Amino acid sequence: MPSLRSRLRTLAVATFGRRALAAVLYGVIALPLALAGFLLTLVGLALGGALSVTTLGLWLLAASVRGALALGALQRGLARRLLGLEIEPPGAPGGTGLLGRRRGVLLDRAGWRGVLLDRAGWRAVGCALLTPFTAVFAYAAVVVGYVYGVLLTLHPLLKRWNYNTVHSGTDGSVHHVSLELFGFQLDSWPRWLIPFVAGLLLLALAPVLLHYALGPQRALLTVLLGPDAATRRIRTLEETRARAVDDAAATLRRIERDLHDGTQARLVSLAMQLTMIRELVTAEAAPDRVLAVVDTARGSATQAITDLRHLVKGIHPPVLDEGLHAALTTLAADSALPVTLTTDIGTRPTPAVETIAYFCAAELLANATKHARATAAAVDVTARDGVLRLRVTDDGRGGAVVGAGSGLTGLLARVRTVDGALTCDSPRGGPTVVTVELPHT
Repeated sequence: MPSLRSRLRTLAVATFGRRALAAVLYGVIALPLALAGFLLTLVGLALGGALSVTTLGLWLLAASVRGALALGALQRGLARRLLGLEIEPPGAPGGTGLLGRRRGVLLDRAGWRGVLLDRAGWRAVGCALLTPFTAVFAYAAVVVGYVYGVLLTLHPLLKRWNYNTVHSGTDGSVHHVSLELFGFQLDSWPRWLIPFVAGLLLLALAPVLLHYALGPQRALLTVLLGPDAATRRIRTLEETRARAVDDAAATLRRIERDLHDGTQARLVSLAMQLTMIRELVTAEAAPDRVLAVVDTARGSATQAITDLRHLVKGIHPPVLDEGLHAALTTLAADSALPVTLTTDIGTRPTPAVETIAYFCAAELLANATKHARATAAAVDVTARDGVLRLRVTDDGRGGAVVGAGSGLTGLLARVRTVDGALTCDSPRGGPTVVTVELPHT
């Protein structure tokens, strides 16, 4: 059981630690900043709307939108530094990608017209007009939790200043009355315990209160200052397309290298050996010499066929022609680990999805053998509600992380090419559970 001292230390860190004080600072800054942005944006829009029949009014509207974008960038920076909230910028006008960049160039050339046509700018305007109504919750939480918590806790020391009424006597004198609770003045030391304990409770609850009070602010900034769903979708598709192109180029280079260094060299050797056989037969050489060269040529041909089979298997395993269940069964049988396979697929997936699922299972089983030091693994494949779900579990040492330079990064890129998803649950000490979800129609 933790001691009282450790509990008090934990409470003090939770209330006055770096992260807690950063959130307090954000709660104090957010409201004045939001009010200033609200007033400037509202005045700019009002003046620009009133003068919109002139060019000056349109420039004022454009300036208001640009100011809202600048305020949004400042809000994202404060949220990142003080709250640890990462909000992806909405991007340049027009978005990303070839078409987005062309549209962005057109908007930039259009001057204020481009600013007024920028969807991200108007979303920033909406954020500037709404943030005061969400930032006020955080400000109130700071005042109630921290300010009043500190004042009540220090009431025995601040009792001279903690007055709530002022009475004027008949002779014109003025005297102060201390804090009261249900008609009782908290002016003696036993009664000081009431505000003291209340202050401690407020300080203990202050981080939780501030966390929930910041919820609307976090949600508003994320929704309006980040990319919208369409932009995020376009970025994901562009990233997956780029990865697919890179993967295809790498595959072509590997195939070319394997053909040049392996199969081509063996076929050249086979051609030379066949030439030697013809010369030996023409020269009526001894049968044993001819047979020796024939055996060598046969070995070269056999090895070339094996290399070609491995090369084709790396592109599209022939066993997949019989279905994903048969391919995974063969993969589990060939694995160095004892693998338990469970499948419930029903309708056969598309060839692309089958290929991705197969290579994911093969890579994950290889990782379990080489890196996780597992002694057993399980592969579970189900297809329900339009989703093919592949789950590979091993009893290894765990610690696998997506994006840490492991093969999981490559698998994630391969999965995302078909709008799939990959998650990894791998605590230290294991077990490791990797789930791949692919569209199944």
